[in-house]
Amino acid sequence: MDLSIIIVNYNVKYFLEQCLHSVQRASGHLQTEVHVVDNNSVDGSCAMVQEKFPEVNLIRNDQNLGFAVANNQAIRKSTGRYVLLLNPDTVIEEDTLTKCVGYMDEHPDIGGLGVKMIDGKGDFLPESKRSLPTPRVAFFKIFGLSKLFPRSRIFGRYHLGYLDKEKIHPVEILSGAFMMLRKSALDKVGLLDEDFFMYGEDIDMSYRLLSAGYKNIYYPESTIIHYKGESTKKGSLNYVLTFYKAMIKFARKHFSKKMAKSYAAIINLAVYFRALLAVLRRFVRNFSLPVFQALLIYIGFYLIKPVWELYKFQGNTQYPREYMTIVVPVYILIWLISLFFSGAYDTPVKPSRIFKGIFTGTLVILVIYALLPESLRFSRALLLMGAAWAMISSYLISLFFHFSRITGFRFEMKRNKKIVIIGKHDESRRVESMFQKAGAKGQILGFVNPEVKEDDSYLGHIGQLQEIIKINHIDEIIFCARDISSQDIIRKMMLLTNGRVEYKIAPPESLSIIGSHSINTPGDLYLIDFESINKPANRRNKKFFDVVSSIILMAGTPILVFMVKHPAQALVNIFRVLTGRYSWVGFHPDPEHLNLPTIKPGILFPSDALGSENASAATLANLNMMYVKNYSVFTDIMILLRNIRQIGRKDPDL
Repeated sequence: MDLSIIIVNYNVKYFLEQCLHSVQRASGHLQTEVHVVDNNSVDGSCAMVQEKFPEVNLIRNDQNLGFAVANNQAIRKSTGRYVLLLNPDTVIEEDTLTKCVGYMDEHPDIGGLGVKMIDGKGDFLPESKRSLPTPRVAFFKIFGLSKLFPRSRIFGRYHLGYLDKEKIHPVEILSGAFMMLRKSALDKVGLLDEDFFMYGEDIDMSYRLLSAGYKNIYYPESTIIHYKGESTKKGSLNYVLTFYKAMIKFARKHFSKKMAKSYAAIINLAVYFRALLAVLRRFVRNFSLPVFQALLIYIGFYLIKPVWELYKFQGNTQYPREYMTIVVPVYILIWLISLFFSGAYDTPVKPSRIFKGIFTGTLVILVIYALLPESLRFSRALLLMGAAWAMISSYLISLFFHFSRITGFRFEMKRNKKIVIIGKHDESRRVESMFQKAGAKGQILGFVNPEVKEDDSYLGHIGQLQEIIKINHIDEIIFCARDISSQDIIRKMMLLTNGRVEYKIAPPESLSIIGSHSINTPGDLYLIDFESINKPANRRNKKFFDVVSSIILMAGTPILVFMVKHPAQALVNIFRVLTGRYSWVGFHPDPEHLNLPTIKPGILFPSDALGSENASAATLANLNMMYVKNYSVFTDIMILLRNIRQIGRKDPDL
């Protein structure tokens, strides 16, 4: 056996499917075996592998054992002269495996080999080649000096930016996304260190190979796509903590005690630094817009009030001090809450939601105003003028954020992006139909022939792609993987990289289209399984309903105890929902492990709406899926009202 390919999967079914297709096409000239180790995924990954890739050796774990443990499970079963550790969110070229095995055969002193990696935009990933993260190297990386001076031999050492990315080089550290290892070297240095749950095990293995006298090689003669960041949110504080803890573990294992201590000090400083940045970033993203809106609205009232007093009362002050210190802040709070529930802070920003939010908030204020005693009704005219200013100022500040190009505050652009599909007619039509069923936005202008030959039924052929993009102002290209090789896809992505065109790949016979949507979301998906429950407005409404209904139920406790089964447990469940640990309605535990979105566990289930407690597993799975696709807050209201007696259900997780 030439090569054992090991892929550890955790809830990335569609990426795994695409990866296995590319591996299948790249294995033709070698004797290979493929092991997929699934770390307790709940998205249907295992069923997909068994159905579409029955030749794959599938290892199913009933818990997430981590990257190192899962890889070792398969390595122990492998029989190849070489072992390839491969991420599921990758696409390899048709000759990747042959080239890499051939090069390692020619150089018996190589212990490990990595390739050139690009992201879903076609941009080179610098982690394709790295150096050992010594304290000095780590310091320059953590505090941004390596980014400021990427080609410096001093500051840019972490990603070895001074080395030509198009040439073969010995390097110190290989990426775990694609790490080809000599089996005899593994037998000598041992398996992956299972003390590393996630991150750091590739650095540890690379270092042990070097220490044993082997070379690690960066080999750019082959290129792969790595949808970096799809399995983990690399900008999150949780990622930072996990990654840096792994680095400290590595330092304590391999560095001297003094050096490890210095390393830990730098890492801990970095954690606090990154935590502070994360808090500031979150504050800016979540609160800066409403804070500026509130400030502008208040300033408007501050300026409008004396002008109105001058016009109406000849300059005499008619409003008490509390008007500006209590009443106006209450108005502003109501407007901000209304803006939130109208979706004015969702991305992309829609001006209509801003106007709807202020209008709705004004109606709420007017209703409250009408119910107040005469002594507390200060001025309806001043309120309406303030509302008009609130609407104008809220729109203007949102417009300012949009033109400032701050991520998360961009207005929705009305222009549909223009898309072409590269593939034969039958496959292109299938992908076009899938695109439309997914509810994706965009205008498909036509198809491009994957073969370099003239055919008037296409917009043009793949050799004319540059001109097609330029003349038709193309925003996105979808490659049909059935009709064009991974190698050609990767070459075109690197050739056409211009920061504007986006790329997606449609695997053969798949219900997904995978690729880059933007630089911040390099693993976007178009899926036929449209999930209504994932809409921001529906998630927000669901949460709002849970809170309001819980408060109402808690207030009605004296009556509730005579209505429900297990009243004591009902009170516990009300508190669980009110604190956000549970939702009133969640998925029935799914024995078929369908690809369901993540929501809070429920006290009640969709099956309760039909009284289907004893329904079959297939029926329960279908009810869950219908709940996902057709969700509205009225569904939750109906289920709660019909099953009010069941809210004292014990052990809702079971």
